[in-house]
Amino acid sequence: MITGLFETHLFVENLDRSIAFYTEILGLTQCRYREEPKTAFFWIGKEKQAMLGLWEKPKEEIDIRHFAFECEPEWIANESVPFLKSHNITFWNFLQNQKEVPMVFCWVPAISIYFNDPDGHDLEFIGILPGKPKSEEEKRIMTYAEWLELKDNN
Repeated sequence: MITGLFETHLFVENLDRSIAFYTEILGLTQCRYREEPKTAFFWIGKEKQAMLGLWEKPKEEIDIRHFAFECEPEWIANESVPFLKSHNITFWNFLQNQKEVPMVFCWVPAISIYFNDPDGHDLEFIGILPGKPKSEEEKRIMTYAEWLELKDNN
């Protein structure tokens, strides 16, 4: 029945600022803009594959949300941290252990790093890794280097 997630929507305080963030920094393609109500829509990935909608609202009416952008695992492992640093975007891993490295959720398995948009929404780059976890590693969260070493030893 359900085969994916097509769209998600966020409320933002300043639509122009958010349009700049999502197009100029994250590279999404804007596909629609309306002045009333003040909204913008973006394709995520290929056109008509997935969509993000932004709706301008006063700051006091905005609830913080979370969603994840799917990315190539190698890009997350090797380029996501330099990318986020180059744009002065604060980032963290799931463990919030002050290590500037993405972490692997062994139960999926997937590699991930978190960051915020200008309104404080928790965003994530996530990439699905090949393979299946063994039962003893399902609950573990580790660095990508540890994951590679674990996989190399199996």
